[in-house]
Amino acid sequence: MALASIVWAFVADAWGRARTMILGLSLATLLGLCLPWVSSYPLLLGLRVFEGIFLAAVTGVAISFIVSVTHFSAQVTATSLFISGTSLGGLVGRLVSGVLVELVGWRWTLMAVSILATCAASFFAVLLSRGALAQAAASFNSLTKPNATKDGFSLTHLVQKLWVNLKHPKLLLLYFAAFSLMGAFVSIYNYIGFVLEAPPYSLPVSLISFLFLTYLFGTFSSATASKLARRFSAKKVLVACSLLMAGGIALTALSPLPVIIAGLVILTTGFFAAHALASGQVGIIATRAKTQATALYNVFYYVGSASVGWATGLLLAHEGWTLTAASCGTLVLLSATLIALFFSPRA
Repeated sequence: MALASIVWAFVADAWGRARTMILGLSLATLLGLCLPWVSSYPLLLGLRVFEGIFLAAVTGVAISFIVSVTHFSAQVTATSLFISGTSLGGLVGRLVSGVLVELVGWRWTLMAVSILATCAASFFAVLLSRGALAQAAASFNSLTKPNATKDGFSLTHLVQKLWVNLKHPKLLLLYFAAFSLMGAFVSIYNYIGFVLEAPPYSLPVSLISFLFLTYLFGTFSSATASKLARRFSAKKVLVACSLLMAGGIALTALSPLPVIIAGLVILTTGFFAAHALASGQVGIIATRAKTQATALYNVFYYVGSASVGWATGLLLAHEGWTLTAASCGTLVLLSATLIALFFSPRA
């Protein structure tokens, strides 16, 4: 998804952001409906790779599309609501799969989630192609006709657009925030289930899946992040949310189950608010090649998820949960420190 975000951002500039998102989401949901009936693991894994590639058409383009069709004063609020929607999607998918997998097995569970995704994708396509968003997008040449560009699908043109954003100091800080915050967040949620399945907790998978109800706190915090940013500044809120994340991670290292749950609530609240602000600031700060700027944010976001999530798994296997949580907290604190010292938001 990280690498594909860059490619889709380039396609979106040439073909239109809205059409690109609809195409990618349609292909991803089609694959999702096919996956439950695949019996070969290598084939299943390969199709999942392509599903991620197609999904990147949305994750890599959505923020730049939102910024392009909303007034400057509403951009942070709009991107915050988008992040709020992603938290609800994460909650529904994990909750449904966690409950169903013990009742009907993984194939029918995956099918149920894929059907939900198809319904959501269809609703998305209808709204985007026929609703008010399409009318706004038309004025930006993002739906009804390709964007004018004399370079077409030029690799040189793509590299130039990426480099413009990679050499921007403020954007680099936000990219590192995406890497570190997502890496820490995913690591905690990836492995806390294994901790709770083992003694002394010995919780069943179906019960552990209900822990993802904590995503509702992220839905609320991401939706309200823009209000806090307007009152206290995006920088202060971003630092505060990062510190909140670190505090929540620290609580998961303690033994009482209610304290661990409280830590997840605090972690989730801080993460989604910070993610909403950081991704929104990228779209606002980038003055050139906005689609590539937000695509790069997603690159660092998913690279953090993949690399930090993998590394902390090894750490958990060899050193245990306390050191795993401590490493995640340290990464978040490093990001907060860099933002506090060097970042100055545009809005």
